[in-house]
Amino acid sequence: MPLRPTLAPAKKISAAQAASLVNSGFWIDYGGTLSQPDVFDRALAARVNELSNVSFRSSLAAKPRAVLEADPEGQHFHWFAWHFSAYERKKADAGICYHLPPNLGEINDYYRRYFDPIDVVVLKVRPADASGFFNFGPTNGWLRTLVERARIMIVETSTAVPYVHGRENGVHISEVDYIIEGDNEPLPELKSPPISDVDRAIAGLIAGEVEDGACLQIGIGGMPNAVCSLLRDSGAKDLGVHTEMLTDGLIELYRAGVVTGARKQLDPGKVVFTFAWGTQPLYDTLDGNPDMLCCGTEYTNLPHFIMQNDKVFSINNTTQIDLQGQAASESDGHRQISGTGGQLQYARGAYASKGGKSFMCLSSLFQKNGVRRSRIVLNLTPGNIVTTPRTDIMYVATEYGVVNLKGKSIPERARAMIALAHPDFREALERDAFENRLIPRNHYLARTPG
Repeated sequence: MPLRPTLAPAKKISAAQAASLVNSGFWIDYGGTLSQPDVFDRALAARVNELSNVSFRSSLAAKPRAVLEADPEGQHFHWFAWHFSAYERKKADAGICYHLPPNLGEINDYYRRYFDPIDVVVLKVRPADASGFFNFGPTNGWLRTLVERARIMIVETSTAVPYVHGRENGVHISEVDYIIEGDNEPLPELKSPPISDVDRAIAGLIAGEVEDGACLQIGIGGMPNAVCSLLRDSGAKDLGVHTEMLTDGLIELYRAGVVTGARKQLDPGKVVFTFAWGTQPLYDTLDGNPDMLCCGTEYTNLPHFIMQNDKVFSINNTTQIDLQGQAASESDGHRQISGTGGQLQYARGAYASKGGKSFMCLSSLFQKNGVRRSRIVLNLTPGNIVTTPRTDIMYVATEYGVVNLKGKSIPERARAMIALAHPDFREALERDAFENRLIPRNHYLARTPG
């Protein structure tokens, strides 16, 4: 691809001019998380009454979207999200946002195989360097595929986007149709939730399993943050990172010298991720840092890449798990609350890794309408989506222990899961298991769960 040393002035247009390129019936893509544009979004929202049936694909909206705020009844704009943030969950409850269920590592392929070329792609990027490359910053994901599939390719530049090293983590001016100057506002931050006593208890069990040289994939939430906090002071050495989401907790381990990547087989010495979302200190650590490697989801999330590192430790949350080990991590009945993301692919990749372990973590209890309920159940809530099947579950952890379900029979699984439940619910769960023949009355346990 020929390089151009300077920007082409003819390609620079205003946000209003860019928004004028959109026609009714168009499909628009905003990428995801921190790549979502702002000045274009506001300019297009201003045209709400001129347009109809304009559809958007994106993921994890990090802040309110002007197009949705301008059209609260969803009469003009339609939003489709690969993974829900709290904002998208709220808009789904209002009936103006819809979920696209993926394994995150497969999304590039969906665009190539199942979708028509995209009418307009608009991505927030760092201003072009001397060679004419616009860096994607801390969000790679499937952006390169969007560039390839765009009929009209627009970039919205922002000096707030850090320069992040990576594989194909940018777009060249020769691939861009129009350039908009952004507002240069700071990137949206995601504050870490508070860590509870239950989080600390579960984290302590998991941290005790992590060996020197382990390669981490850690999800979002209080419990994963607690794991990072404990690992920082655990004496663990030479940890690596190959993850979907890069969090403040992982960056703290890097800054503390606990994460070095020295023993990784794939990308030794590099912190590998596909998107980062956290606080400004996280973004500052990424900026120009050669230890960071922001890659597409085809590289970070497909099991045959994940497994190439030894001792992959995949640590994720779930919200409900049944006595056979089915994990429901993304819905409350038919109400979508998040998404599959990379959970299933990392569970498989970690299991296939030499010495790898996959952990599914949950507190034993939650409260709903003032009533305490068990997260470990005989049957999943009707409508709940099984994110990780029982055949893929390895370790399950609550504040009452850790158990490996691989190789266990149905009665053994039921016994093991009951032992992880809150004591107040164990008797009822055991009775349910007997009544439904998960544990036959004459069943002899050849070994104790553990």
